[in-house]
Amino acid sequence: MMSNRSAPLIEIDIRGQICPSCLLTTLREVNRYQADLKCGETALQVRTDSREATATIPEAVGNMGYDVTVDKAEGHYLILIQRPLKP
Repeated sequence: MMSNRSAPLIEIDIRGQICPSCLLTTLREVNRYQADLKCGETALQVRTDSREATATIPEAVGNMGYDVTVDKAEGHYLILIQRPLKP
């Protein structure tokens, strides 16, 4: 799941929350770290057990211009949000 980036990873754990709380919490964190995310200084990893969040978060954050990947882990999902890789 991890990308080939060396940017520091900010992790947020929202297991136990349901949408729309998952989406709102993630958007708050994306906005908090917006400058660092946009320039590639950091990446944000969201740990969730909400299957619905694996659709709503990538859609919303992808529309904001970020690269988003979702991976299934043991009992939860990992959503990685980062600056798009340049071709």
